[in-house]
Amino acid sequence: MEPNGKLGAIVLAAGQSTRFRSATSKLLHVLHGRPVICWTLAALRDLEAEPIVVVVGAHAEAVQAACGPGAQFVLQPEQRGTGHAALMARSALEHFSGAVLVLNADLPMLTSGSLRRLVEQHHASGAGLTVMTATVPEPHGWGRIVRHGGAIHAIVEERDATRDERALREVNVGVYCIGPRLVFPILERLTPDNVQGEMYLTDMVKGAVQAGIRVAGVPVEAKEVVQVNSRVDLAAVGKTMRERTNRAWMAAGVTLEDPDSTYIGPDVRVGRDTVIGPNVHLRGRTVVGESCRFDGSAFVTDSAVADGVHVKFGVVMTETEIGRGCEIGPFAHLRPGTCLAAAVHIGDFVETKKAVIGEGTKANHLAYLGDVEIGSDTNIGAGTITCNYDGFRKHRTVIGSRVQVGSDSQLVAPVTVADDAYVATGTTVRQNVPAGALVFNSKQDIHRPGWVAARRAREAGTAGLGAQAAAVRPRPLRAVAKSKGGGVRTKRAKAGVKPRATAGTKKAARVKTRGIGRSRRVRTR
Repeated sequence: MEPNGKLGAIVLAAGQSTRFRSATSKLLHVLHGRPVICWTLAALRDLEAEPIVVVVGAHAEAVQAACGPGAQFVLQPEQRGTGHAALMARSALEHFSGAVLVLNADLPMLTSGSLRRLVEQHHASGAGLTVMTATVPEPHGWGRIVRHGGAIHAIVEERDATRDERALREVNVGVYCIGPRLVFPILERLTPDNVQGEMYLTDMVKGAVQAGIRVAGVPVEAKEVVQVNSRVDLAAVGKTMRERTNRAWMAAGVTLEDPDSTYIGPDVRVGRDTVIGPNVHLRGRTVVGESCRFDGSAFVTDSAVADGVHVKFGVVMTETEIGRGCEIGPFAHLRPGTCLAAAVHIGDFVETKKAVIGEGTKANHLAYLGDVEIGSDTNIGAGTITCNYDGFRKHRTVIGSRVQVGSDSQLVAPVTVADDAYVATGTTVRQNVPAGALVFNSKQDIHRPGWVAARRAREAGTAGLGAQAAAVRPRPLRAVAKSKGGGVRTKRAKAGVKPRATAGTKKAARVKTRGIGRSRRVRTR
């Protein structure tokens, strides 16, 4: 580190991320639980760099919000190159007396250990400018390191490189360490004499050499310098980070049954002898105790899980606290504000929200427990609902200890059910229930003996009636007939007109419906 203990940093985050093809900056896309830029900032904070100056341009407000507290921000009002962007930090670092790291914001794989080694070798070599380099098998798109007699002479961007220079495989990583009070004098010498017409930060090397300032190089492994320029890069780097995280947890005594489908965030903590099944996601600042079991397909975010908890298949938990020895799921949803004491059972298709539940209480199936406080050793029956919302505001339900709540019960908040009370099955509770009381709704059962048989007979008779009525219906006239007056009538049936009813053709059929005990008259014409 710097002999006087000071180290500052300039983080270049003003680019437009055109290659990423996104409406927002690539630095804001989430990579293994954090925005891309936050990985770079985390490495700098591990070095205790202060101040950290972030140069923003496109998407400035969103980038500032993602960085969080502890960083200073300066604006590059127009895109004039990386060298011009670094120069914008002058107002924040002009009087700073320590060494300064200048680096790109999109290097999420770069570790604080590599940055520390760069700073230490910078001081040990006595160089005024030290460049981090890497040797890569495919250098396309990278600036090339040009050496004369083994010493770094220049960095040439690929657009400006000759054929021989493009064949070089030692590349510029985009990380520099510059001695005290040298960074801005060097940056001021930069000119836009290149194909892009921009002020390249890489031209610092040529300017330093021309000014007689010694330039050194520190190599780093190629796997640490992968940039995120596309969605493919984002996925590839994310996979590498997850593999690294999962290997570390397995080495620490955690069993991962399927590491390829297990996602453990960078800020998650897991106790030893915990077993994690396939497709489990532990996110945010989740803390898991020892000897827990996650069966699979669980999504746990910003939650605290004590020792010996069994999380069954298909559970979702967000901002919850789970006590020792609890059983959760399968297919349970624990929403923010849920706090379970020890040995609580939350079963399948149970949803909780702002629920404080005492030790040993069970809600084993099909319940909604929202805005509720429940004591210990209480049993919540299937289909129980705390009706907490009246259309305007939320209200709270309080259920005591050793309470039995029967199935299909509704507790209309605000309401209190005291200790040892008994809520009968199918009860809607609207008023407070005293301790030890039975509460039920007096809904009288009405029985009609023989109703089913009568109904079946009636349905069968109706079907038979239709068939018999059709059988006695007279056929339509089809032959030509003479009228009383000697005229000739046409075939009405053929013309689609019903024949007129006459005394000779009108009949009545009486049909008795079996089992009903009544007759029906069906008239036909």
